[in-house]
Amino acid sequence: MNQDHLFIRFVLNRSKTNKNGICPIYCRITYARKRAQFSTSEFVNPNNWNSKKQRLTTRDIQSQYVNAQLEIWENKIKKEYLRLQIAGENFDVDDLAFNIYKDEKEEKETYVVAYFQQYLKKLKKLVDKDIELGTWKKYDYSCKHAANFIKWKFNKRDYPIRDLKLQFLHDFEYYLKTEANHNQATLNKIIQRFRKPIRIAVGEGILDKDPFYLYKANRVKKEVVFLSVDELSSLEKHRFVQKRLEIVRDLFVFCCYTGLAYNEMNGLGIDNLVNGFDGKLWIRVNRKKTGGTINIPLLPKALEIIEIYQTENQVLPRYSNQKINSYLKEIADIVGINKRITHHTARKTFASTVLLYNDVPMEIVSELLGHSSIKITQNHYGKIVQKKLSACMKDLEVKLKQ
Repeated sequence: MNQDHLFIRFVLNRSKTNKNGICPIYCRITYARKRAQFSTSEFVNPNNWNSKKQRLTTRDIQSQYVNAQLEIWENKIKKEYLRLQIAGENFDVDDLAFNIYKDEKEEKETYVVAYFQQYLKKLKKLVDKDIELGTWKKYDYSCKHAANFIKWKFNKRDYPIRDLKLQFLHDFEYYLKTEANHNQATLNKIIQRFRKPIRIAVGEGILDKDPFYLYKANRVKKEVVFLSVDELSSLEKHRFVQKRLEIVRDLFVFCCYTGLAYNEMNGLGIDNLVNGFDGKLWIRVNRKKTGGTINIPLLPKALEIIEIYQTENQVLPRYSNQKINSYLKEIADIVGINKRITHHTARKTFASTVLLYNDVPMEIVSELLGHSSIKITQNHYGKIVQKKLSACMKDLEVKLKQ
């Protein structure tokens, strides 16, 4: 037998004969010494079946219809087989069977990856309207992981959405941890994004209920990394030989006194600088992440940096986030800061060292950071408030002993 040849057979599944004495016809495909089969959704009386010819022997209209349907199935398989060969794609018998069967069942059956891809198409139309391209890419990344997991776990290209159970998500988490080598924080985000279209499927009536309702992610408490007062002061005072490091240091320090995230800093325009009710200069920007507007009064250090770099067209020099983070590693080594700092560390420093350590109330910090809820601020910076409280109590102890 030529192992690369395609063989198609129609067989009866007699084990599923019903009370009326009829059983389903299955299509069996053999290719490269591997076999796949699926139901044709046709039922016949076994007594009228010719296994050699793989057709019904009776001449009635129903038998002629069934025989015609089997011819259609066979032609579709051959056509798809030829298409895959011409396209030069690497495929196996499961791929061939899936491609054929999904076309027939797509109206009756909804598949996980296919449904996620439909969601991605809709989501992409919202890029630069309601979401950023980076957000869409993160959902796309989650979808690709789901597809890879299904291939790894079930050796299939997709999985029926109606067959989803809680165990599916537990297995997905195991795959992301052991096969994809993601840490808990990253895989939590991937699963969080994967669950979004599943909840939409519930809303659309495709699923009766959320199969993952009882799922609880393993929480990861990340320590907030920020610069201390002394570290920030050392960074500000240092004079760098290389101009690029001097500029990136200034951009970083600017964000330490404004709390702007990278996208907000990089997109800062002249029109974002406004005179506030107090007659002083403020920054007014829209946070794409939350959709809200934030207003930040410019502290003296931030104003000083703007005066250095502002031109007619832009407020600050522009570097890619990747370059900034790369240069910050150099800067930390030169200054002697033994922390892994990124641009986002500036935002954490603004909240911690600049605001909370100077007794600015948590609700004001939340407002200046543009958080959608004060709970987010409390979850991130609650420990910092405790540290500040502890320091105050130590000072009080010293005073009481005097």
